Amino acid sequence: MQHSGKVYLVGAGPGDPGLMTLKGKALLECADVVVYDALVSPQILGMINPEAEKINAGKRKGMHSLPQEEISQLLIQKAQSAAIVVRLKGGDPFIFGRGGEEMEELVQAGIPVEVVPGITSGIAAPAYAGIPLTHRAHSSSVTFVTGHEGAGKYRPAIDWGAIAHGSETIVVYMGIHNLPHIVEQLELAGLSPETPIALVRWGTRPDQEELIGTLATIVHQVEACQFGAPAIAVIGRVVNLHEILAGCRPRPS
Repeated sequence: MQHSGKVYLVGAGPGDPGLMTLKGKALLECADVVVYDALVSPQILGMINPEAEKINAGKRKGMHSLPQEEISQLLIQKAQSAAIVVRLKGGDPFIFGRGGEEMEELVQAGIPVEVVPGITSGIAAPAYAGIPLTHRAHSSSVTFVTGHEGAGKYRPAIDWGAIAHGSETIVVYMGIHNLPHIVEQLELAGLSPETPIALVRWGTRPDQEELIGTLATIVHQVEACQFGAPAIAVIGRVVNLHEILAGCRPRPS
């Protein structure tokens, strides 16, 4: 079957519209169809061509607008009748965004597809909190890991023991719900209870919040102030730089 359209998997970045790439913005402005995720900020949605068909496919914990299989089929269907279809995803499509899965489905269906990377929240949120993930005096390595594992994945569980000793900075996506388990596993693997940890919620947005603690205290702190998702966790000595650098944070656009 001959398809007339092309699908672009576009990363919207973490929230600040100023972090949207020029290529992504240009595609939104000329798109015929935009299928977007829940965490895409209203300012970025405002960049979409007013004539475009806009479809909310957002997935949040316990509130799935569309199952993943239906999203892929929807993209295939729209590409058969529209010239430019944008799949707009928070952060970067290939960093815990299931962009690779969607691209596979599109390729198998014979649909032309291209990825437009975005700035991932695991880098941007700590930066806006004054936490450099690497620093010559504190960390020369970073591990990015999901704190929310899906059912039916390629392996049964994250090896938190290996993660604990694999690098000097650990960045956990989607880890608030499982934070007690994650902290317990890292301590069992040998990380000191005094290891610094920062939680950054709504990173790069005007309402960004940080919660700073240690592995020994953070679960109680979260419960005490009802600190919720969406948030990134940063674990390691670089968190100590927050006190020095947080005053230099960028202002959201």
